[in-house]
Amino acid sequence: MNIPVRPLVLAAMVLAFSALVLSRAQAGGSHFFPPVADPLVKEECGSCHLAFAPSMLPARSWQRMMGDLKNHFGDDASLDPPVAARITGYLVSNAADSGGQRRGEKLTRGLDPGSAPLRITELPKWVREHREVPNWEWRHKDVRTRANCVACHADAERGYYDD
Repeated sequence: MNIPVRPLVLAAMVLAFSALVLSRAQAGGSHFFPPVADPLVKEECGSCHLAFAPSMLPARSWQRMMGDLKNHFGDDASLDPPVAARITGYLVSNAADSGGQRRGEKLTRGLDPGSAPLRITELPKWVREHREVPNWEWRHKDVRTRANCVACHADAERGYYDD
């Protein structure tokens, strides 16, 4: 029996692609955070750094951060009040402790309910996930800061932090 090679190759490619897509969706698990979907938030926050997924912090953290943009990690990130209000609304409604943010709840698990951390890099789960990264890697010229997720996670802008 002579089976044509071309259909087998095509079938193998389709199967491999499907496995890749499905494994990527599942592999995201606790390492996937839906990326920012609001164009204004992407533009304003993403003009200086990665527009971090709102589900990475609780709503109280976003409110605290947006309430003091004049002192945003050493920079003045002040915005017009209507723009700040819209961004705050988006971040709060998509925060880790907002309904349906299962992945963000994993990242913020163990936080004191009254705390409002401003740095994702100080969350207990983030610290555990990165504990084996040597200090010299954080100081590398292409990394420079623990908040530079895209230096190590190529798909961070798409919400994937599993590499």
